Amino acid sequence: MIPTFDDNDPEALVTLREYPCGSVFARHTHPRGQFAYASTGALRMFTDLGNWVVPPQRAVWVPGGIAHEMHMRGDVVMLNTYLDAQAAERAGLQGHCQVFEVSPLLRHLLEAALTCGASATSEVRRHCVLTLLIDEISTLSALPLSAPLPSEPRLARACQRFLDAPAQTVSLDQMASWSSMSRRTFTRHFLESTGMTLVAWRQQVCLLEATAQLSHGASITEVAFALGFSSPSAFTALFRRHLGDSPARYLAKSKAVSLF
Repeated sequence: MIPTFDDNDPEALVTLREYPCGSVFARHTHPRGQFAYASTGALRMFTDLGNWVVPPQRAVWVPGGIAHEMHMRGDVVMLNTYLDAQAAERAGLQGHCQVFEVSPLLRHLLEAALTCGASATSEVRRHCVLTLLIDEISTLSALPLSAPLPSEPRLARACQRFLDAPAQTVSLDQMASWSSMSRRTFTRHFLESTGMTLVAWRQQVCLLEATAQLSHGASITEVAFALGFSSPSAFTALFRRHLGDSPARYLAKSKAVSLF
């Protein structure tokens, strides 16, 4: 269900939704920005400009008015904080989508926001909780869990084909062929359109897919070979270089804390 808002709503509105594995929240927009926290499960989000992966215990920011679609990987418990423009500005949230780490304090504040009642005393408490919640969001660290999508139609079609079956083994020549371009023309247009080389973009997309698969229970070996890495150690090295931890440690942190 797409939320609606009126002038009497607080500056930050927190809701909880549960989605079974495989659910797709079809493309939609809403006037407020959405800070979507995956308490359990992982999700993948798509817009016209790129795609993002949100592992368990992380969150994604979607500015108001941006059309997006969400795919659930595993059973997802999602806590959404819908922020008006002033609250988003105070939280330091930008006009583009980003994935964030979520602090233990923010998890507790989200839980508290959900339990605030409707009495006058609760109204004061809710105001205090939401003020702290907005301030805590401003302290969070962004994560490199996105990959841009080119706007040029031929490049976009080739990239979508890659996204449907990402693998390190897909070559530059193959992507150029899918785009009906020469190798040189493809390389130039791809860099201009995405700001990344194909090698860097391919690694990033594979990393996003790996994070989603690992969050859904696949083993490191299964993921490494499914995505065309030469060995599990090669995959682990790339994962650590981009995310600062081995896949095993990264997922252990995701599972270590769950409030809901």
